Amino acid sequence: MANKVTKTIQVFIKESQTIMELSQIIQQYDSEILLKKNVNGSVIEANLKSFLGLINLRLHDGDEVIVECIGEDAEQALGEVESFLQPKD
Repeated sequence: MANKVTKTIQVFIKESQTIMELSQIIQQYDSEILLKKNVNGSVIEANLKSFLGLINLRLHDGDEVIVECIGEDAEQALGEVESFLQPKD
């Protein structure tokens, strides 16, 4: 049975980071990785393995998002996404 983990995080993206980098980093995971963001009362959901989906989310510093990972490596995938969106300086 596949694991499912969900976490709400606040986005802190450095100017040097790009969504393309995040997309490339998470391709190594088998899990389905979804990002959900509330935009003007509507929840927008994107598969993080879809570059177009990432662009449509238009992530900005301070955004609050829900990361949902489903699969055998869900915990590791969530950790990777969290590390990217909340980098430690």
